[in-house]
Amino acid sequence: MSIRVAIYEDNHNLREGLFQLINGTDGFHCVGAYANCDRILEQIEKVKPDVVLMDIELPGISGMEAVKILKQKFPEVKVLMETIFEDNNKIFDSICNGAEGYILKNTPPALILSSIKEIYDGGAPMTPSVASKVLKMFKRNSFSSLKETTMLTERESEIMKLLVEGMSYKMIAASCFISMDTVSGHIKNIYKKLQVHSKSEAVVKALKGKVI
Repeated sequence: MSIRVAIYEDNHNLREGLFQLINGTDGFHCVGAYANCDRILEQIEKVKPDVVLMDIELPGISGMEAVKILKQKFPEVKVLMETIFEDNNKIFDSICNGAEGYILKNTPPALILSSIKEIYDGGAPMTPSVASKVLKMFKRNSFSSLKETTMLTERESEIMKLLVEGMSYKMIAASCFISMDTVSGHIKNIYKKLQVHSKSEAVVKALKGKVI
């Protein structure tokens, strides 16, 4: 089955280019391309995308606001933010509002497609420059207070860091030299201790615990 993608981008040429890229690639199908988010809930209800590619700077309702609105009604829809800015606050706000990934508009077409596939498969893609900014947020503050308040083990803390970096379960298993089942077990324990139900919620709680 093809991955169903909806695009929210106010630049006509870029929106058309993304539409052609997605529809012209096997395994992907663009179900809608919109210039603004004024009717986002109605549109998402109608076209039922798996992934939304969202410009962070939109007229009217901004991309950051739209993510929050979207996630309240359609939490299962994955959101990949796209922007020309590398702004720490916007990155953080987008993630806190529920976005699973964050890429720059100058990302090569092949990497845009791979990011959509990665987010669909449960990953949290970020372009290297964006990922480094997120990691710097953590380097300024260790995970010690998070570990103390949630009683995460050393391994759980390590896996939490890898989740924040955007690694998929498969990548975490390879990095930690453990099985996928073991990763799943650790992540279930992390969710229980953080009192969350998804990877996105866990990342948001970790970020809020260290930055706010």
